[in-house]
Amino acid sequence: MAQADGGTPRERYRAQVREEVKRHAREQIATAGASALSLNAIAKQMGLSGPALYRYYAGRDELITELVRDAYRSLADVLAVGAEGGADLPALAHALRRWALADPQRYFLIYGTPVPGYHAPPDTTAISAEIMTILLDACAAALADQVPDQVPGQEPTALAAHLADHRDWAFGNPAPPEALHRFLTLWTRLHGVLSLELAGHFTGMGFDPALLYEAEVADLTTPRG
Repeated sequence: MAQADGGTPRERYRAQVREEVKRHAREQIATAGASALSLNAIAKQMGLSGPALYRYYAGRDELITELVRDAYRSLADVLAVGAEGGADLPALAHALRRWALADPQRYFLIYGTPVPGYHAPPDTTAISAEIMTILLDACAAALADQVPDQVPGQEPTALAAHLADHRDWAFGNPAPPEALHRFLTLWTRLHGVLSLELAGHFTGMGFDPALLYEAEVADLTTPRG
């Protein structure tokens, strides 16, 4: 009979073991990267046989998927809490950096080099879409009172015209092309700084990466006349 506090004893034990496997996997990724993830090595650490561990995860890809879901869900929740609390675009950008600095390997798992041979299932894309939607909505809100009406007869820029017809990546968001452009610029530049910082490429250069990130956020979110 199921218990009120989370299922049967067997179900709770299974959930506990799966969480322990993920903990070892995160430690392994932090040491050698996601491409080196080994269920057999995790089984040895836990005192289990390889076949025994496969009763909890069918294979490497299922384990990676769980870690990817956890990472996306964590960031989506952080940004959602900020947005619901009235955080503006700069505040959300800084929330992204704090989340990334708290666990660089978690960041690289979803925004770093893809794991060779791994293909994320559609539901992970749905969670990542939540993140993009929150930031895209914030870009649209920031631009709502900043973008002047287009002069009659004036041709849109090549990028604006392109984004008007190439917006599947925005998951149906009705934001105008200018907001799509602002989002893509924000997304690529901020991730560029974060990726270089977390990979250690600024080490020894003698400046504070936090100030560089702050300058990028300010440049990307300051109203333009």
